[in-house]
Amino acid sequence: MTDLQSRAINTIRFLSADAVQQANSGHPGLPMGAAAMAFTIWTRHLRHNPHNPKWMGRDRFILSGGHGSMLLYSLLHLTGYDLPLEQLKNFRQWGSKTPGHPEYGLTPGVEATTGPLGQGFGMGVGMAIAQAHLAATFSPELFNAYIYEIVTDGDLMEGVSSEAASLAGHLQLGRLIYLYDDNHVSIDGSTELAFTEDRGGRFEAYGWHVQQLPDGNDVEAIDRAIQAAKADRRPSIIMCRTIIGYGAPHKQGTSKAHGEPLGDEELNAAKDALGWPREPRFLIPGDVAEFYHQAVERGTQLESEWNQKLQEYKKVNPEQAADLERRMRGELPGDWEKAVPVFPVDAKGMATRAASGKVINALAKKLPELIGGSADLAPSNNTMIDGSPAFEKDSPQGRNFHFGVREHAMGAALNGMTLHGGLIAYGGTFLIFSDYERPAIRIAALSQIPTIFVFTHDSVGLGEDGPTHQPIEQLAGLRAMPNLTLIRPADANETAQAWKVALTHRKGPIALALTRQTLPVLEGTDPSGVEKGAYVLASFGSDKPELILMASGSEVTLIYEAAKELAEEGRSVRVVSFPSWNLFEKQSEEYRESVLPKDVTARISVEAAAGLGWERYVGSAGRIISIEHFGASAPYKTIFEHLGFTVENVMAQARELLQTA
Repeated sequence: MTDLQSRAINTIRFLSADAVQQANSGHPGLPMGAAAMAFTIWTRHLRHNPHNPKWMGRDRFILSGGHGSMLLYSLLHLTGYDLPLEQLKNFRQWGSKTPGHPEYGLTPGVEATTGPLGQGFGMGVGMAIAQAHLAATFSPELFNAYIYEIVTDGDLMEGVSSEAASLAGHLQLGRLIYLYDDNHVSIDGSTELAFTEDRGGRFEAYGWHVQQLPDGNDVEAIDRAIQAAKADRRPSIIMCRTIIGYGAPHKQGTSKAHGEPLGDEELNAAKDALGWPREPRFLIPGDVAEFYHQAVERGTQLESEWNQKLQEYKKVNPEQAADLERRMRGELPGDWEKAVPVFPVDAKGMATRAASGKVINALAKKLPELIGGSADLAPSNNTMIDGSPAFEKDSPQGRNFHFGVREHAMGAALNGMTLHGGLIAYGGTFLIFSDYERPAIRIAALSQIPTIFVFTHDSVGLGEDGPTHQPIEQLAGLRAMPNLTLIRPADANETAQAWKVALTHRKGPIALALTRQTLPVLEGTDPSGVEKGAYVLASFGSDKPELILMASGSEVTLIYEAAKELAEEGRSVRVVSFPSWNLFEKQSEEYRESVLPKDVTARISVEAAAGLGWERYVGSAGRIISIEHFGASAPYKTIFEHLGFTVENVMAQARELLQTA
């Protein structure tokens, strides 16, 4: 290793350690131990342009162990991204662009929000899927990027990484190159306490290319290993034996270097041990700065060469190139809305999951970027695109994904596909298993990326499978998540409009909650009302209501029928379809008042789920018909009858309420 390389690596180490020390908070051990790995990736392999972090042809780098974020921030600053040194000095402080864990959309050059261990691992798999699909759809000359990651012991312990690694091995995602920071230390102490399996053997069993490096500071060995990984068609993991907190004489190799500042005395001792000046802090030697800043010129040249390839592709394939450029801009085709189906009023109707499947297939003809699949539930979730092959190692052009029984990995991979760009990704499972996807949903919400999560079997209405599969608290939990838009449509037409919202909504994920059971296609459903979250579906009696019945999903039909019968008794009843609280809360006060007038206090909400949150809309004088216990195994109509989801019970509750109003 040359003297310049050594000082360039130590610059990463001590920028990181100085920032953690100044913040009096953070994780210095990973950046100090993994600096040589990161140096090798970023200076010898990573194709990127610091002046255009969104260049489509770039390689991607993810720091899956997001707790070591100062490693990434140091590299972003050194290589010329818009991240001034002052931001490093404000590490973990209010309003800075250097939060404790990397956040997509906040810090230029951060490809993914990481921190919950294993999520970055799964998102990298999704990015590699996107890369392979776009290469097959357009050109491998344009889409030949690599996905590099540094993954940690904690990443490999989390179950999501096992699912994602299994999927990646099956799909033979050869553009995936992970470097494992194998430092044998976690917060509790040595990994011997809880993590003693043969990690290399595990990944070989998954179908990965595995290399063992005994010295994670050997730049030349790391470089050779990456070259070997590139030459192999399988996904690769390079097991680099490292020392956490490298250089700190009393804390290196121990958990003391993991999640707390080194302390001034130990930090100075580490600088002495590695021949680094104690002062000034945040030192970047001039020749080191110049060395790293070559990334700007190199990146500009790489992007220029890629753009030239794009122009050559455009000459030969003008229509495909126009489609690619549209996708790169994040735009939809001009006439795509015409593909949104309209379903005729039908008392027999269809399940909203079936309607969703019809909508997906109608839209897929207009939106070639729409791709997705299911966690081994495609016939139940209705997520398949007719006429398209499955995405497999020999058919990466396929738009249907068999994620297997891997909800954790599916959610993370969908986020990776979305983050990559050029695709609209969706994935389906039962609503009860949204609990398995919840970490990925939360990452999507925090990142404000428009991943689409399709959840069917959305209530006790799924019937005989019983309480293990019947969601009760899931709707309330998802509604509580910031930036997530949950839509529970009442019929086929509301489902079509829910998909329209999903495709146009760009800030945050969308979750669709769909029924197993058949529902009528109602008269009066309003497309613009779905977009607004709630609307007046019907009014019975005089113009001014004395009672408001509100519901989402399958229970809208129930309140509609109850309202008609109450009207026959001389009552004035308003029926409000309420597919999305999140969208409704974004409307003007005037619109919300027009739907739910404050002077009408007799209100009942009906939803076959936990009632938590409905008090916001029914008020202190209203009533909530809900389920506050687990369900039962029986035909769904029997369950609804026993739990009070009947026209008769809604009417009885309404009469009592009106008598006391």
